[in-house]
Amino acid sequence: MCCGQKRNDFTSKTQSTSSQSPSTSTSDVNFEYTGESALSITGSSTGRRYRFNRKGEVQSIDFRDASGMMAVPVLRRVP
Repeated sequence: MCCGQKRNDFTSKTQSTSSQSPSTSTSDVNFEYTGESALSITGSSTGRRYRFNRKGEVQSIDFRDASGMMAVPVLRRVP
């Protein structure tokens, strides 16, 4: 192989491997806010910020952040 061929082979192999996603569920999880005033919270896994403005508001939370949200007393998981 000539000079750059090994690099090209390596790059194409790593790109095809990294594009494969793990077989995990990617569905979001709904949470209802039960507090009295507004709440801003950051997802522990994604770093995404979620804002609940009023009691009864429901938001879709990334499934990777759901376990951390279940520990928040004013958030309730809903179907």
